[in-house]
Amino acid sequence: MAAPTWVAVPDDSPFGVHNLPYGVFTTADRPQERRIGVAIGDHVLDAGAAARAAGAGTAGPEAGLLTAPTLNPLLTAGRSAWTAVRSLITAWLTDEAHRAAVEPHLLPRDSVTLHLAFDVADYVDFYASEHHATNVGRIFRPDGEPLPPNWKHLPIGYHGRSGTIVVSGTPVVRPNGQRRGAGLSAPSFGPCERLDFEAELGFVVGGPTAQGEPVPLAEAEEHVFGVCLLNDWSARDIQAWETVPLGPFLGKSFATSVSPWIVPLDALSAARVDPPPHDVGIQPYLDDRDTGTPPRGLDIAVEVRLRGEVVSRPPFSTMYWTYAQMLTHMTVNGASLRAGDLFASGTVSGPKREQRGALIELTWNGEEPLVLADGTKRTFLEDGDELVISATAPGPDGTRIGFGEVAGRVVAGPVLV
Repeated sequence: MAAPTWVAVPDDSPFGVHNLPYGVFTTADRPQERRIGVAIGDHVLDAGAAARAAGAGTAGPEAGLLTAPTLNPLLTAGRSAWTAVRSLITAWLTDEAHRAAVEPHLLPRDSVTLHLAFDVADYVDFYASEHHATNVGRIFRPDGEPLPPNWKHLPIGYHGRSGTIVVSGTPVVRPNGQRRGAGLSAPSFGPCERLDFEAELGFVVGGPTAQGEPVPLAEAEEHVFGVCLLNDWSARDIQAWETVPLGPFLGKSFATSVSPWIVPLDALSAARVDPPPHDVGIQPYLDDRDTGTPPRGLDIAVEVRLRGEVVSRPPFSTMYWTYAQMLTHMTVNGASLRAGDLFASGTVSGPKREQRGALIELTWNGEEPLVLADGTKRTFLEDGDELVISATAPGPDGTRIGFGEVAGRVVAGPVLV
């Protein structure tokens, strides 16, 4: 059972003491000073200040990792430090002996400005939902097999652009690019006409590795620090023209939004479930059944709101490939990990129409417009549209773990000729 906390936390708060997600914030009186914070109820704990206030007798050397302006030093420190720091913060917020020292460093959550919590090193996006991949395959290959022949043998992914990963709330500028209309032999150039979202989870990596040293499945938890929400904005018309033969490029690289809160993997023990079974043989290095670890599937309920209206509720528990399989495949060729690496799950979609995690599926590539409550229709996103993704997962003793939100509003971009 989760320890009680002396902090006044609403009973239904998704940020209870069993969660304790990490973020980076500033305050109006110190706008240039970025500080690591931990969400608890309706407050943010200034973790560095709390570490200093707790004193040398209660805060070991791990607490010094909390005084940095980003999470990267903590990510570099590895699993043992992550466990120790989480234990320290839990003690500060549950033991009355620490209350007098720590309580002054609790700030109202609505009084702080949240920032990107870590400096992103490399970014990889996967394609791990069988339902999403099958739907997209049926849209573009209606007379053929929906899944490519390699899909069930390995987690398909591509390398994205880390420099355009932005925190929730950052406007998303409609990109320019080449696109070829149906029936036309030559492309045109201009603003994207088929802008889409993709509801995903992101996995934040720490515990760097040396080049040439793959990470086996059994060691995945040594390198996955936590989970965030992610929106892989997609220019479908630009993407369709450029993808063959080398895959996504400008159709994806203009913006990727992430939530400001990183939920520690340790907070998700009650959310672990068995992933869907594999119905074809896979290589032993990807066989996740007998690694002696808890299940790597995650029971995370995602919700997508367009212009304030819920349009989809994708279940992450249906994802065919697990975070451990993604990480292992990402490194099996010897590619090294760096603190701050981020890999994404790919669009989360379920078997039902209302569980599809992108407009390309919800509207069947624009053929079946989405009708909103006010009567307006959407095939793809229009300027001014705001897209908000949130998620929760089971916590201990019937509680819920919250991930916060990742939000972005589409704005018109420059028109190039």
